[in-house]
Amino acid sequence: MLSTEPLVFPHTGNGPYRLIRGVRAKIVDEFETSLVDPKGTQERRFHSIMDRCRGSKFGSEHNLDKIRTLSDFRSAVPIRSHSDFLPYLDRVAQGDQGVLTQDSVSMLLETSGTTGIPKHLPVTTPWAERVGAAQALWMLGLIRDHEPLARGKALSIVSLDTERKSIGGLAIGSNTGRMLQAQPWWIRLRSPVPISVFGLGPLDVRQYVILRFALGVSLTSITTANPSTLLLYARRLREWADDLGRDLADGTLRHGPAAALPASVRRKLEFRLRRCRVPDSFELSQLWPLSVVNCWKSGPAAFFARRLEAMLGPSVPVREVGVTASEGYFAIPVLPGGEGGSALWTCGHLLEFVGRDNQPRWAWELEPGEVVRLVVSTTAGLLRYDLDDLVEVVGKVGETPLVRFVGKGGRYLNVVGERVTEAQVAQAMVQASERHLVGFTVRSVLEEVPYYELGIEPYVPNANAGIEASEWASVLKEFDKALCQENVEYAGRRKSGRLGPPQMRQLAPGTYRCYRMARAEMGAPDSQIKDPIMALNAGEWDAVLRANQSAGVA
Repeated sequence: MLSTEPLVFPHTGNGPYRLIRGVRAKIVDEFETSLVDPKGTQERRFHSIMDRCRGSKFGSEHNLDKIRTLSDFRSAVPIRSHSDFLPYLDRVAQGDQGVLTQDSVSMLLETSGTTGIPKHLPVTTPWAERVGAAQALWMLGLIRDHEPLARGKALSIVSLDTERKSIGGLAIGSNTGRMLQAQPWWIRLRSPVPISVFGLGPLDVRQYVILRFALGVSLTSITTANPSTLLLYARRLREWADDLGRDLADGTLRHGPAAALPASVRRKLEFRLRRCRVPDSFELSQLWPLSVVNCWKSGPAAFFARRLEAMLGPSVPVREVGVTASEGYFAIPVLPGGEGGSALWTCGHLLEFVGRDNQPRWAWELEPGEVVRLVVSTTAGLLRYDLDDLVEVVGKVGETPLVRFVGKGGRYLNVVGERVTEAQVAQAMVQASERHLVGFTVRSVLEEVPYYELGIEPYVPNANAGIEASEWASVLKEFDKALCQENVEYAGRRKSGRLGPPQMRQLAPGTYRCYRMARAEMGAPDSQIKDPIMALNAGEWDAVLRANQSAGVA
């Protein structure tokens, strides 16, 4: 008999929490049931997805009308990568309906991935409803743990939900902007920044205007995917302090990068502004009564998340946003404080996990300690779609696994068999450097004795602040030591002399800012751009060097 006592969302709590829980009671009850019965929940999702995909072109090709069981499904539909789905996705982009599912495609989501060519993914109404339900649960957990955030404004740094049209006339945009626009009106009202601002260009103008609007209100939360984005905004606050101060005092948008705004755009935006007191400090930790900051914390983001936590101080927690992508929402941090891993969202899509034995398993078959690759069958018709995301099972809530994101499955340095992952590199740098670095990128150099080269942009508070060579030698030594602790194969190859000691290339101040601007100019959604922790090929390393050159010239 299933328990009726809620596992994560009790009936009691602060006022805003009880109100939202009551509004979302159906979703909460469904989720609580799923926690104690993930198998039954996933079987129901399987049948729902099959009902929507039968009759589609993909469904006909794979005889989905004959599939009745999960075993039948695995036999009939192979696991596919994104590139394998491209022939179907191209037809969707051309406006062909009924390709992957019987539901109409309303728009395409653009995701930049780590550094590659943008993907365009279909949005259907049932898919959006399932993602929205997961988002509502994430928000409910946030309010449960942080009541004060309901009393202020909430800044979400996103990209536009509509940037352009596909060849078939479908809108193409960012999932972050789509999710913000899909929120109930009373949540959208908490945003201090007009949605049009997220489409302004160039990038530095957009960032300046976002900060100008945010400085005019009392923020209690900030949300974005990448912690490196918030570190960038913190540096921008210091850089533009004088210009922002003048615009705050005058109630304008006329200084700094905002001077480049077209007059018609400036008039519309200034109409929504007022004169404000100029803060005594433009440090991120002192500007607003922040209750919580939300971003990725695991895997390659760990280094930047640690730096963000140090900048904010112990009074402002940094909360995980969960295991989510433009393809869907897959795991939600719902335990108190958002800690302890994210619970699999078995009410959303059909989830499979491929272990080191290359055998797929279902959510209810996972055991703590496993590191597995995520394969999803989404409500939008991406069946057995290989996300190539690695997650580690860190526990359970009820009968449902708790997971944390580890990194991309195919991204690792492997010169002599060491297979060093992005997460291991990030964790080693956390251990190695107490100095506030702006960013870093590691690549392998193939010489007689290969070695790793670290491109490092140090945080230089002023032009006269020098970086001692002895300090960086210490950083390299500690990085090498920490990476040996993180990866036993790296340690063995360093000890045997097959890998030489790491070396450093100091990057010019502003390198990673220029990198992000270049990526944005190429069409990557600003909110999804990740600082490149590893460069796995010449093209990725050249992008860092071009940014370094641009920063040096500037």
